[in-house]
Amino acid sequence: MERKATVLDDAAIRRALTRISHEIIEKNKGVEDLVLVGIKTRGVPIADRLKDKIESIEGQEISGGELDITLYRDDLKNKSYDEEPDVKETNISVDITHKKVILVDDVLYTGRTVRAAMDALMDLGRPSQIQLAVLVDRGHRELPITADYVGKNIPTSQNEVVTVGLSETDKLDEVVIFEN
Repeated sequence: MERKATVLDDAAIRRALTRISHEIIEKNKGVEDLVLVGIKTRGVPIADRLKDKIESIEGQEISGGELDITLYRDDLKNKSYDEEPDVKETNISVDITHKKVILVDDVLYTGRTVRAAMDALMDLGRPSQIQLAVLVDRGHRELPITADYVGKNIPTSQNEVVTVGLSETDKLDEVVIFEN
């Protein structure tokens, strides 16, 4: 793959997450009954950053968690595994029933990851709302799913790959487009 462009650097990611934090607070009229849930892997540190920003703005602690969707993926049966799939732990510290859950992920593409995440959430409880926050929306939806909060819309072709790097997982904050 050939590196085509860096579309967000560390400062742009920080600004996007600050804006999303303010939008979440405004849309929800505060943080009451709010739970931020990161979709593993890169949704988790993004959710943690949003949680920290929202708490510093509102001066109030909010709940958060991590969601593993491995067993909810619709392509699981199509993959040939030599071993069992790598299932990670789901860790949500509160009962999500009657809460406003904000799912957080790095890139919104086909919508299949978000569908799997909603299925996983519904097995844990019945939230009053599920909202979606993503750092990047690259288009090409296969399912009728739209993000409520978007850091950056990046129109892409099917031949391009959007890669999100985060300091927590990749030692560097950046969003890069690669040409296949």
